[in-house]
Amino acid sequence: MTDDSELREIARKRLKAQQDFRNFVFVAIGVCLIVTLVWWLSGTGYFWPGWVFGAMGIALFFSALNAYGPGSRMITESKVDAEVRRLKGEPPL
Repeated sequence: MTDDSELREIARKRLKAQQDFRNFVFVAIGVCLIVTLVWWLSGTGYFWPGWVFGAMGIALFFSALNAYGPGSRMITESKVDAEVRRLKGEPPL
């Protein structure tokens, strides 16, 4: 089992990833607003900011996955031991 210092470090990394995601949401909104304003001021026409929206959406998806997804869950020593047993072909405990 992990000790308190390891748990604190894991918690700190998860909270940092979540804070970075929230900051990125505001940056993405700002960028999308700016490119839409540039498109609008340039006389509209083909809505090229949609490409920026799509790219930002993909980046936001992976950022959210990093902050809140299954990869952000804690990996304990017991999970590592269980995986090693599985790889060796041993029955689970």
